Amino acid sequence: MDTNSQPGTPSLLRAINDRAALRVLLERGPLSRPQLGALTGLSKPTASQLLARLQDAGLVVLDGVREGLPGRTAELYRINPAAAHVVALDVTPARLEVRAADLSGAVLSEHRVATPGRSAGDVVGRVREAVETAREAAGFDRATLRRVVIGIQGAVNPGTARLGYAAHIPGWHLPELVDTFRRALGVPVDIENDVNLVALTEQAHGIARGHSDFVLLWVDSGIGAALVLGGRLHRGATGGAGEVGYMPTVGAPTARETGKRGDHGFQALAGGPAVLRLLRSHGVRGGDAAQAVRNAVRDAAVGGGRAERARGALREVAARLAMGLAPITAVVDPEIVVLTGGVLLAGGDVLAELVEEELHVLTFPRPPVRVSSVEGNPVLTGATGLALSLARDEVFGSTVPA
Repeated sequence: MDTNSQPGTPSLLRAINDRAALRVLLERGPLSRPQLGALTGLSKPTASQLLARLQDAGLVVLDGVREGLPGRTAELYRINPAAAHVVALDVTPARLEVRAADLSGAVLSEHRVATPGRSAGDVVGRVREAVETAREAAGFDRATLRRVVIGIQGAVNPGTARLGYAAHIPGWHLPELVDTFRRALGVPVDIENDVNLVALTEQAHGIARGHSDFVLLWVDSGIGAALVLGGRLHRGATGGAGEVGYMPTVGAPTARETGKRGDHGFQALAGGPAVLRLLRSHGVRGGDAAQAVRNAVRDAAVGGGRAERARGALREVAARLAMGLAPITAVVDPEIVVLTGGVLLAGGDVLAELVEEELHVLTFPRPPVRVSSVEGNPVLTGATGLALSLARDEVFGSTVPA
């Protein structure tokens, strides 16, 4: 028998009930008292007390009435969207995209600004300005901003608190990076790898929904991956899980040959510049890798010698991608592999089918390979979702005094 266990106190039970009710209202609302009671398993008196408590805390508001049987109406309740707000940012070398949302998840404002200059002061000042602009455009008070999440092409090492894998984004290599932004913004801040955020978006809204173990591969100018294992994002000891662009790959130069900052590994084999060179060698035109892949897919469908050359080029691209995916697949044994990023989205189902064929030749696990079904900016969507999840955990746990 565990002598340290304690029976649930009334305040703990109330907190559990409050969280359950708020989650139901978030997913199903607006709801009446009887509906909320039925969905949570609470008695009518308990549901009434709970709603009164949540109204007093400012987390629930009336949402009108619903006509029932003759002479009967039911008051409806919903989450108060203005109870808390979040801001999400997607950082690339060229720009910052910023989004503000309320507690219900409704997007209130979005805007884009140029990525700041090389100094730390520029970076912190520009982010603070971007967050404040989003807040003002959304029209909420500064006191209700509960969380900021920043997505970036790098990863914060929890041991050093510094940003790694991001030499291409100057000004962000500050000591105690997260704490610096928390002090500057005056709210909790999280900094997350951009491809990890894309994986969270796919898990919540995309083709990976319902899958507990999946690999997401992102290919644009650079290559990145994300691993979801047992339903949880796997970041690794230093935050660098999924930085597969640096992974030694058959057919590509190694860091021993080029130096760590040279063009080597999976990036040299299948990153955007490598794909563009390969397709151009097959006579496929395009100003960048994504456009060249689109042109190859189009040419492959027309028939004749041109189509044969385009299909051969796409098959070679797929073989290179499969060569990098094979060791990941062999180790992780995922339920599904998701392809995304500009280059892979341009290839669509045609390229995905070729990658699947090549991958299944190389590995015993034979997961389906599918193209992302998420629209819009998946990094910003993932950052918003993470910010909302963290803010809701905090707000939903604040209804009962300790």
